[in-house]
Amino acid sequence: MIDQKAGELGRLLGQSEEYKALVRASDRMREDATCKQLLAEVERIARDIERAAQENREPPREQVEQYDRALQSVQSNAVYQQVVAAQANFEKLMAKVNARIYEGMKQGAASPIITLG
Repeated sequence: MIDQKAGELGRLLGQSEEYKALVRASDRMREDATCKQLLAEVERIARDIERAAQENREPPREQVEQYDRALQSVQSNAVYQQVVAAQANFEKLMAKVNARIYEGMKQGAASPIITLG
């Protein structure tokens, strides 16, 4: 019964406007050459900084500044901002769903009646 209800919840979440907006925004980001290039640059610099940390050395200040500039460029990109907004809206929906599930669990745990179906 739980598996069936979980599947139904998943189907309903997949049909929600919040999820559809997130998928559309993510698709646009994958198709946007500028955004992909900006993200790739941030990832490349982050890997270089991480490599320095793994080698127990401080990354050059210029490299850290370059990372900050690249990250600001990504964050100011309109396509990226749409993904962040859509993701935040979907996370709000999921927080509401999780809160409601928790409420149901508390009610179920407090109930002396056992229902399995």
